[in-house]
Amino acid sequence: MNKKITILGGGTGLSYLLKGLKKFPVDITAVITVSDNGKSTGKLREEFHTPAVGDIRKVITSLSETEDPIKKLMEYRFNTSSDLDGHAVGNLILTAMLDITGSLKESIACLSKLLEVRHKVLPISEDSNLTLMGLDIEGNIIEGEEQITKAHREFQKIYYKEEPKVLKEVINAIEEADLIIFSMGSLYTSILPNIICKQTKKAIEKSKAPIMYLCNAVTQPGETDNFTVSDHVKLLNKYLDHKKISVVIAGNTKIDEKIAKKYETEEHKSPIPIDYENIEKIGVELIEEDLIIVEDNVLRHNSLKLSNIIFSYLMRR
Repeated sequence: MNKKITILGGGTGLSYLLKGLKKFPVDITAVITVSDNGKSTGKLREEFHTPAVGDIRKVITSLSETEDPIKKLMEYRFNTSSDLDGHAVGNLILTAMLDITGSLKESIACLSKLLEVRHKVLPISEDSNLTLMGLDIEGNIIEGEEQITKAHREFQKIYYKEEPKVLKEVINAIEEADLIIFSMGSLYTSILPNIICKQTKKAIEKSKAPIMYLCNAVTQPGETDNFTVSDHVKLLNKYLDHKKISVVIAGNTKIDEKIAKKYETEEHKSPIPIDYENIEKIGVELIEEDLIIVEDNVLRHNSLKLSNIIFSYLMRR
């Protein structure tokens, strides 16, 4: 019987991880945040009163074993002067299936079957009106996931306007997991939206599985400026109850100076340093490796290499 991995996240980070991890003999449950209110997803939420489907689309496409042209179709965005402008085909399909089935969970299951996905993808909640809130360090309240991202501020608290009703299947996946992973991605808008739910935190506390965090390669402007690896871990631990992160995976790749300069000047992002002494002080195991690669002038984790580290950790437990 395969080991069970439950991954909490959203956005590009999680979908990129799954491209490699799906090649290993494990059972994956990907739990996705559904509070995004920007771009195509935001338009569809406003018009059809649905949970956010954009991150779900990315994850399903990454886990799909179907042919590449079909995957490209799912990710295709219209570029037109009509109301279709900016919409991803996969978002439209998921929204249509949601209208047909009345359930996001069932819509995902149908699309997963169609696209030959052998792993499980779950939304954190079916709630259609989830609104992410942020209280910044100056006392300002920001409403909406897109607005939190664009604010470029450091937050002292991330919370929901109304407490989400977490899917029972999500709770079961966390409690039955052999390993819980917090994926790389935005701390405030990809990871925390999953773990700030009261039901999720209770399930994590109840689970016997260790928590693994996959640290980002670079900082987020305003949000995590000057953050080290231990700073990321401490911020996530702050939102957990008694059970904390057991192990962190961090890239020790020496970033090319030209690429680093591009990130610094154009995106105001910088590589995240590994602060060994502080990591040791908080009692978290560090696994470091040459993990960062450059694709189309963009820094990415080597998905296959990262997945191999995760699988090796799981097997030695």
